[in-house]
Amino acid sequence: MGPRKIRALYLRLHGEAASASSFKRVLERAGLTERRRRRRPAAKGGRLYSGQRGQAPNEVWTVDFKGWWYSQARERCEPLTVRDEYTRYILELRAVENARAVTVRRVFERLFEHYGLPQRIRSDNGSPFAAVNALLGVSRLSAWWVALGIDWERGRPGHPRDNGAHERLHRDISVEVEGVRGAHRQAALDLWREQFNHERPHAALGMRTPSELYVAARRKYQGTPQTLEYGAMGSRKVNGCGQIHWENECYFLSRSLAGWKVGLQSLGQAVKVWFGRLLLGQIDPSSASFLRADIRPQKTLERHENNQQNVT
Repeated sequence: MGPRKIRALYLRLHGEAASASSFKRVLERAGLTERRRRRRPAAKGGRLYSGQRGQAPNEVWTVDFKGWWYSQARERCEPLTVRDEYTRYILELRAVENARAVTVRRVFERLFEHYGLPQRIRSDNGSPFAAVNALLGVSRLSAWWVALGIDWERGRPGHPRDNGAHERLHRDISVEVEGVRGAHRQAALDLWREQFNHERPHAALGMRTPSELYVAARRKYQGTPQTLEYGAMGSRKVNGCGQIHWENECYFLSRSLAGWKVGLQSLGQAVKVWFGRLLLGQIDPSSASFLRADIRPQKTLERHENNQQNVT
């Protein structure tokens, strides 16, 4: 916590306070400050990465695992953290038993029931949020988010600053919470989350606390839909092998989508394939092939156009 935040807390408690520079000098003399590195601006682009930041509560939730550590009792602790990007409000800080998709999904079901549904969720490229070799990196967990009408974003590989504020949150947890013994571990995480949300002011929030700005989402969670509807589009159900059948041909999409319906949008000779609002790619009937949206899309488009010209 820096001098401006400490001053804001002092001001709340006592009604008056010295300048932030005075607090800074005291911290420097006590050896409690460190120089921050200047950050380079993040590059643009990337698959499923918009670069847009949340401008209101519940526009963007960010999620990650803090990274495990061993307590003094040699018990492994791997906290799952979920936060609202705009307000910095920590929605969940929980030491889960494992990082499996089914475990994380249970956590999100409770969050959705309590806070409603966000517009977007941003994660890194790790499991269970993403499946690196799958179509668009969609995992079973992120496929569920998309089926709920939530736009899923992946941070770009090798760009941890895409979720930089979330990484800073993890740094604070490392400094202030690690080392708590197992019996009191979750209680310590709960207390830290309560203090962070309700007591710590943030400069980016005008020295207000996250709880002063955060409100639950208007869109309520009504359970997992039985199927996805695509209006006037055709649709096909993805089988257990991750395939769909269309016009007497079989096309492999992704096992992560098994059991879900995808939409088929005919545009001339091409057929675009959608999963919810997510464009997966397109079917090229002339070559009976599926052109993935995440593999060199410009080259894919050029190849498809060339095929169309050859056919005509």
